[in-house]
Amino acid sequence: MRAIAFLSRLRVPARFFAGDDGRMGRTVRAFPTAGILITLPACLVFAVTLALDADPLLAALLSLVVQALVTGALHEDGLADAADGLGGGRARGHALDIMKDSRVGTYGVIALVLTLALRAVAIADLADHLSSAGGALALLAIAALSRAGMVWHWSLLPPARETGVAAGAGAPQPAAVTMALATGVVLAALLLLVAGVPLTAALLSFAAFAAAVPLWTRYVRQRIAGHTGDTIGATQQLAETALLVALAIFA
Repeated sequence: MRAIAFLSRLRVPARFFAGDDGRMGRTVRAFPTAGILITLPACLVFAVTLALDADPLLAALLSLVVQALVTGALHEDGLADAADGLGGGRARGHALDIMKDSRVGTYGVIALVLTLALRAVAIADLADHLSSAGGALALLAIAALSRAGMVWHWSLLPPARETGVAAGAGAPQPAAVTMALATGVVLAALLLLVAGVPLTAALLSFAAFAAAVPLWTRYVRQRIAGHTGDTIGATQQLAETALLVALAIFA
């Protein structure tokens, strides 16, 4: 439940936070499962809208709207801030200062527009290759694996700042990282299989994920030598986009 609260705007009973010190070292193991639960409303909207014979692109956009409402556009905000800081920052300190600024600049707008467009078109394309239920299951698979990607990125870098959300949450425990990655891969594989995604397309989407997260992490390391809450959120968006695009191309 703490993972759900951390990753979304959903209300979680206070009893789940008794004795909570804000550290997320063990909680990250539940990120893939929390991702599925958080994405369920968007998947239901997608499946029902398609069942009502709506245009696939409309169904895709509605699912993205619902997902943004549930998460509070948390990861989109991270992507925009990370794009502004890493794209516009002249040096490490300057990049981190930009990322703390609540205003969205050119790099952030471009990142949001491109990823939202890619995700919407790719989700709509799934409707052409899968049933409405199959498309919804594929979205759940992507939700699980992209949240595991957040933990992966988080574990590979130290905090870029001494303060902030990521620094305050602490480092993921190695066992929790292993659990998150294993859970994300297994859940995604099972859901894609049940969804009716061809094996080759599923494997290539996993390959896209396995390339996107390390490449992004390497770039972040080169620019600011550590992670922030923004780069962790951006990881989810980039992983989701890579997975969706791969499935749209190869399914």
